[in-house]
Amino acid sequence: MIPLTPEGIGAAAGNLLERLTTGHLADTRPMPRVVIDEGPQRAVYRYTPHAGTKGSGPPVLLVPPLAAPALCFDLRRGCSMVEHLVQEGRRAYMVDYGPIAFSDRNLGLEHWIDEVIPTAVRAVSEDAGGAPVIVIGWCLGGIFALLSAADQADLPIQAIAAIASPFDVTQVPTMAPLRPLANLTGGRLLTPIYRAMGGAPAPLVKRAFQLSSVDKMITKPLVIAMNLHDREFLAQIEAVDRFTDNMLAYPGRTFGQLYHRFFRANDLAHGYLDLGGRRILLENVRVPVLVIAGETDVLAPKNAVHRLSKLLVNAPRRRYRVCPGGHLGVLTGRGARRSTWVYLDQFIEENIPAAPARRRRKAVPPAHPRARRVAATG
Repeated sequence: MIPLTPEGIGAAAGNLLERLTTGHLADTRPMPRVVIDEGPQRAVYRYTPHAGTKGSGPPVLLVPPLAAPALCFDLRRGCSMVEHLVQEGRRAYMVDYGPIAFSDRNLGLEHWIDEVIPTAVRAVSEDAGGAPVIVIGWCLGGIFALLSAADQADLPIQAIAAIASPFDVTQVPTMAPLRPLANLTGGRLLTPIYRAMGGAPAPLVKRAFQLSSVDKMITKPLVIAMNLHDREFLAQIEAVDRFTDNMLAYPGRTFGQLYHRFFRANDLAHGYLDLGGRRILLENVRVPVLVIAGETDVLAPKNAVHRLSKLLVNAPRRRYRVCPGGHLGVLTGRGARRSTWVYLDQFIEENIPAAPARRRRKAVPPAHPRARRVAATG
């Protein structure tokens, strides 16, 4: 409730006045960045270090999911993973897929797993002087990063962190009940629809994201009214609304593969992805992996995320952590700085590549005095 004190009432009035006069409370200015690589559905950015610093440590590549805008990593000042990495002196990069058009409807998962993510990793490594890359992926971005690493062992990847990446749809309450019906019909109920639309259009993706937490949608006006005095709370709501308003589309073929392989067959829960007879095995991931789940995540519940840690049997180190927040909140909510980002900082520090050992030069014994005289007179 708004504190019934002069301070509380004054803060609420001030927030309302600023919102009415400026149109916003959240500072959504993007962090400064430059493009280092471009291609189809791929723009790789390097973020500018703070003035007077060059950035240090291994390069860190942020990988978003499909359909969600890449601003998920740079939501607003104060709740921006990019801002945090730059402030910590990291060399931060991000890959952005850009908008998806109807003409992209024939793009499949192979495009991202075989081309976009591997090319982005190599571009970042090259830009960082050949250093191996630490990859941080959110949701489907984490899945893409792991599948690319499993399929291409020569990628210069040092370690991978997967945040809110579901690997077992039977553990997702909003989806599990629909699987028997989808399998009973052989997937034919939905297939003609997404083929006719060329995929899942952005408005539909936005609505699905909102409905995943319908209880919050219903109570949102009341919650806002009760927190009119809390500027940070209102700014976060505003930034999340901006994120949701910028949802993107899924290409038709990719959406079909997600529907049939991820949802109906539940491939990932069994440790692989079958792409038309070609099988990518998660057991081939041979780098350290950090798995983070959101305590109240509905789209990627803890059990669905935890499944991944049991599939990476050949990863030299794998850790599983649960942090406060829902699907977006665990990545960039107001509490992420004290939970998710702390674990990521530790993970990065633990996986800084060891400097190559210097070859010790063999000491040359001093010449005998007589030998020096001979050399001088010879």
